[in-house]
Amino acid sequence: MPGVAIFGITGRMGQALLRALAEQPDGALSLSGAIASTQSRSLGADAALDGAAPTGITITADLAAGLRAAGVALEFGAASGVAAHALACADAGVSLLVGTTGFDAATRAVLEAAAARIPVLIAPNTSLGVNVLLALAASAARALGSGYDIDIHEVHHRAKRDAPSGTALKIGEIVAGARGASLADVRYDALAQPGARAAGRIGFSTQRAGDIVGDHTVSFSIAGERLEITHRATDRMTFARGALRAAHWLIGRPAGLYAMEDLLKAP
Repeated sequence: MPGVAIFGITGRMGQALLRALAEQPDGALSLSGAIASTQSRSLGADAALDGAAPTGITITADLAAGLRAAGVALEFGAASGVAAHALACADAGVSLLVGTTGFDAATRAVLEAAAARIPVLIAPNTSLGVNVLLALAASAARALGSGYDIDIHEVHHRAKRDAPSGTALKIGEIVAGARGASLADVRYDALAQPGARAAGRIGFSTQRAGDIVGDHTVSFSIAGERLEITHRATDRMTFARGALRAAHWLIGRPAGLYAMEDLLKAP
């Protein structure tokens, strides 16, 4: 069975991915590499979840060792490590799914360069439901036209570092593109842009509180009505299961840059 290497194995998503691997009824994928930062106190330990049987996979900061038996790598570590991890995957010929958000333009360029050598899937959100929301939002933006104000509201746990979330920004890119515009040209911030709101602008709002896994709402408003499309995640396992489905799909694909929408369109 194909081997999976996980970047950020000790984080929330890394642990959720371990649970998702364990619950697979057919064992379609198996853990082959567990990679953490050089500062992790878990280096040298078995990657097993607390109370679970040993996996036989040792947590390491050595990228080459962690990728040695992998067919695909899942990136859910810190944004600062994404570029180095992408280069390591390209050198090892290992497919890469990037679920980390908040990385900069330079890192994006590294990912695009790696995609010339290996398949790279960039997924700000691996929930299948969220990716259906993206398709619905694009359809609504095209159908309703520029007369409707679009706003995107997202809520996450208090420890999330980037804001707006990568998923919120992806929604913004999708609806702006559906209107034939670039998000950078139509993004609206009520605090930074006082005064009347210009037509066609896309607004964002963010909330960080408690242990909320992730809520996203895109609204289309005009005088007399408002359409809202909402996705609420109540368990991080929905992202882990979606990531494993995408990882299995990615193995064996030609080199190139992919998105979750490519998975949803696949027969």
